[in-house]
Amino acid sequence: MLLRSRPVLYVLLLLSGCLHASAVPVYDYEIVARYPHSTAAFTQGFLFHDGHLYESTGLYGRSSLNRIDLESGEVLQRHSLPRHYFAEGIAVVDDRLFQLTWRENVVFEYDLETFRILDTHYHPGEGWGLAWDGRQLILSDGSAELQFIDPADFSVQRRVEVLADGVPVLNLNELQYIDGEVWANVWMSDEIMRIDPQSGRVTGIIDLDGLVEETRLGGRPGEAVLNGIAWDADGERLLVTGKLWADIFQIELLPREAVADE
Repeated sequence: MLLRSRPVLYVLLLLSGCLHASAVPVYDYEIVARYPHSTAAFTQGFLFHDGHLYESTGLYGRSSLNRIDLESGEVLQRHSLPRHYFAEGIAVVDDRLFQLTWRENVVFEYDLETFRILDTHYHPGEGWGLAWDGRQLILSDGSAELQFIDPADFSVQRRVEVLADGVPVLNLNELQYIDGEVWANVWMSDEIMRIDPQSGRVTGIIDLDGLVEETRLGGRPGEAVLNGIAWDADGERLLVTGKLWADIFQIELLPREAVADE
């Protein structure tokens, strides 16, 4: 396993003098499996639930909600959104699925089995990423803030700023809730932040530098960026992908200190 270059936030912390003995841990990765992914899918929301992959794809005129067989990449069920909606993050809450839109201020609530729209909700800001912690929905809007939301009426219950050693982490994008932490893609970077949902403190930085070079892209590098975190709790599999990527990667994390000692 080759050492990867230091992530952008890591370098910024170093230059600002914020890194010290208690600095944020950095993780490298190892690819352990790969699965097919459509190079036409502009991945905005990504999750694994009850044996299937669920994906929300964006872009006006191309936005959709999909249930996918992970092994084959076959789309088992699809709901296409009207052309004037740009779909974003998704989260499953019991037998319902919530899907954000980017700037349309609309949140769709679906029946998980049929993809029938049960309700819509108003959200005043932009929608980027969405996750479910068992009690509240967690929403990102491209800023350094996470919003915690009541799924019954989509009211914001609290907000927390995400900080890495005191430095705000902007461009928080696709979200996943894993073992008590919020994991967040940082848009236009190769980094995933591990975040304490109570304090907003970044507890780890996952550096996926070089992963894009392991796949084929269906678009330009500037738009075909890392975005998509799915956690298979039963199989304990961590899956990541990107917009317009030809692959979904199952990866294992390697603490950078442990790798450096090898």
